[in-house]
Amino acid sequence: MTVREILNDATRELEAAGIQTARLDAEVLLAFFLKCDRLEFLKNPERQISKTQLAPFKKMVSRRLKWEPVAYITGRKEFWSFTLEVNKDVLIPRPDTEVTVEEVLKVAKHYESLINELPPSEFTGDNGHAGLDPASRLDSGRMFTLRMRGRNDKKYDETCKIKPSVIRILDIGTGSGAIALALAKEIPAGKITATDISAAALKIAKKNARNLGLEKHIEFLKGDLFAPVKGLFDIVISNPPYISATEYEMLPHGVKDFEPKIALFAGQTGVEFYEKLIYQSKNHLKEDGWLIMEIGAPQAEKIRAIMQESGFFENIDVRRDYAGHDRVIKGRKR
Repeated sequence: MTVREILNDATRELEAAGIQTARLDAEVLLAFFLKCDRLEFLKNPERQISKTQLAPFKKMVSRRLKWEPVAYITGRKEFWSFTLEVNKDVLIPRPDTEVTVEEVLKVAKHYESLINELPPSEFTGDNGHAGLDPASRLDSGRMFTLRMRGRNDKKYDETCKIKPSVIRILDIGTGSGAIALALAKEIPAGKITATDISAAALKIAKKNARNLGLEKHIEFLKGDLFAPVKGLFDIVISNPPYISATEYEMLPHGVKDFEPKIALFAGQTGVEFYEKLIYQSKNHLKEDGWLIMEIGAPQAEKIRAIMQESGFFENIDVRRDYAGHDRVIKGRKR
C-alpha cells in the first residue's frame, strides 16, 4: 500500500468513529510509526509499505478508535519548544498552558531586571560581609543598611531593600513537569521547586527533566499543595484541577476515560483547589510575590472574588488565551 492509501484508510476509520481530528491523528501516528517527520512522508505519498509491516500502525489506529489520546499512544507531547514524555499518570499538556508560562515569564522579567540593576559598589551590611556582589550574599527581601563607597571616596549610608540573586519559583501540581521545565529553560536566574501529590507523575517529570538536561535546575518534591516546601517564594504557579462534578460527567471520552481524574476533578464547585491555593499561599509568598494560576474559562470572576475577599492580593488580573477564553489569573501579595 502507498502512504496516501494508508492515510486515507486510517482517516476514514477515525472519521467514522466521530473523531474530528481524524486526518491529523492519522498523520501523527504514521509519522511516529515510520520514525520520521510528517512532512517527509507527505512529500512522498507513493512510498510503498507492506501490509505485514503495517501491523503496529493498525494497532495504534485501533487504540485511537477507542478514543485513547494520541499523546498516550505515542508516549510523547510537544510543549513550548520541546517534546515531553507522557503516560496515563499525567495530564496531557495543552497549548493553552503555554499562555500560563508566558505570564510567569512577564513577572520573572521584572525580577531579572532588578537583579541586573543591583549596584556593583563595595558595601558592608549587617550580616558582616563585604564585597562587590550584595545579591549573592544577602537573603532576598530583607532590609539592610549598606555603607557604599562612591568614586569620590565619599561614604554615605543608604537603606535599601536587597532584591534576590535568584528567583524562587514554586510549581504546584507539576504533572509531566511541563510548566516547570519551560521556566527552567527560559529563566537563568530561576530556582524552581516542583511538587505533585502523585509519585507516578513525579517519576515522569523527573525523567523529562533528565531528557532535557534540566534536572539540576528543578527540585522535585512529593506532597499536597504547600506541604512539602519550606521558605518563601517570589512566584507560586499552579494549573490545578478545576473541573466540577457536573462538568466532569460531560467531559469527552478521550479525557474522562483516559486522563488521571486526580489532575482534573476539583470537587462539587470546581474552585476548591483555588480557595486552598489563595489562602495558603499567604504564608509561602514573599512580600510583593505573585500567585499565578491557570483557570477554566467560566471561572475568572469567581476566583477573582475569592482573591479579593481574602485581602491578601492586589493587582489582580486575568489573561485570555489565543482563542479568546479567560485562562490565567494572577495577583500580587500585599
